[in-house]
Amino acid sequence: MRFSELIGSFPGETTLTARPRPYINHSVEFKGVFNVKDRAEMLEAVGLNVFFFPSEMITGCDFLSDSGTTSMTNEQWAALHLGDEAYGSNRGYFLLMEQVRELFGEVFFNKPDARRPNAFIFHQGRAAEDALFSLLGKTGSGMIIPSNGHFDTTMANIEANQIQAINLFSPEIKRGNPDFRFKGNMDLERLEQMLEREGEKVPLVYLTVTNNTAAGQPVSLENINHTARIAHRFGKPLFLDACRFAENAWFIQKYESSYRDLSIRDIVREMFAPVDGFTISFKKDGLVNMGGGLFLRDNGLFIENYPEIPDALVNYQVTKEGHPTYGGLSGRDIMALYVGLKTVTRDDYLTYRIQQVQRFGERMAGLGLPVLTPVGGHAVYLDVNRFFEGTSMQAQDFGGIAFTAVLLAAYGHRACELGYFAFGKMDPQTGKDLFPEINFVRFAVPRLRYEQDDLESVAEAVKILHRHRDIIPAVNVTYGRNLPIRHFKARFEFRK
Repeated sequence: MRFSELIGSFPGETTLTARPRPYINHSVEFKGVFNVKDRAEMLEAVGLNVFFFPSEMITGCDFLSDSGTTSMTNEQWAALHLGDEAYGSNRGYFLLMEQVRELFGEVFFNKPDARRPNAFIFHQGRAAEDALFSLLGKTGSGMIIPSNGHFDTTMANIEANQIQAINLFSPEIKRGNPDFRFKGNMDLERLEQMLEREGEKVPLVYLTVTNNTAAGQPVSLENINHTARIAHRFGKPLFLDACRFAENAWFIQKYESSYRDLSIRDIVREMFAPVDGFTISFKKDGLVNMGGGLFLRDNGLFIENYPEIPDALVNYQVTKEGHPTYGGLSGRDIMALYVGLKTVTRDDYLTYRIQQVQRFGERMAGLGLPVLTPVGGHAVYLDVNRFFEGTSMQAQDFGGIAFTAVLLAAYGHRACELGYFAFGKMDPQTGKDLFPEINFVRFAVPRLRYEQDDLESVAEAVKILHRHRDIIPAVNVTYGRNLPIRHFKARFEFRK
């Protein structure tokens, strides 16, 4: 018997429950040595706000964000050396142009000889959002932008321009059905009702993929297409907040039967086929530490409705960021982004990355911890209200803030409250807190960074805190309760 025939008689590698990572480490960094007392004293000094806690003192995992925290590949580090730092029309700009045209569609990046620019590079996603909404805000008043879930800084950019941001979460996010895979969907019925009732106030419809505010849940391609049809029927452009487009495409491929035979890149093209524009932070699925963009469909509904905005965006870019061909990014950053966009749609990368997050969430659920299931693509979301069930913790006690502070001090892991404090507001008339529909602590897993033992340690720590949740104290807000985007700035103290 030939060896190739013999080896074929063994069960294949796909039958293994523990499989090797599709990458290897080329370098490591040792963490600092800090103890519980060190971390507790520092947390008190920064008012229990984990954003101000020095990262070098984190001895566990840092889940504050998956934005810009990716470990880049050796191909990306090599590409940095090929960066062309010319002020105008650097080499990387043309490579990035071709990659965007190939990945999202040629209609989203006109070549330099085109009469009308429609692709705008920025140093990060929120700068792209600021450009879009500040210019849009000048075209009228009393506007409303509906979404399946505006993230905090997106909402802040919208509201800073006197535009109202409305979340139309899928009903499934509240029902908690563990078998429903696309809890990030737009509530189509509520969207249609809003456009019928207040359509004249809506400049565009915004769809976030995956839905970071709604526990990182994906959006189905069916929902994207239905949202586009409803928006277009009312003459409204559809935009994507496309930060995690590749992860969303993976869910479509795995769980939407009509698309199982398509490649990730083919699904990405399908996702963007009905949209009129998109904003993106490349610090997520661009696999880079810096970068963002705003892209408009050539001859699409947005440009048709607002023909003056493309040129205004060029003016904005030049005055705020730099020449449109580098848009606030160094040539090195652009080269790393070019390579990152080629890497992110690899099936082996996406499968390992998302399954790592899912295993983390399933481990926490298996320990009896109240996490939203099925787990999304980039983070595990702990349900704060269910976590504190049976204790005296009330909404106004901001249990999510208390939990993140205790977790960081006691075990060295940094997570992020995205719930009653982050998305809530103080009513200026009554002084009372207005609470959002959801109340989570997010464990956003950086890409290519942690291994299974790291995540196992976190699950064990959260389980211990859950067992002792009745002694986690409430917090008082000592500064910033009435400020916008308050969770970035506020200070707290434990209630005695």
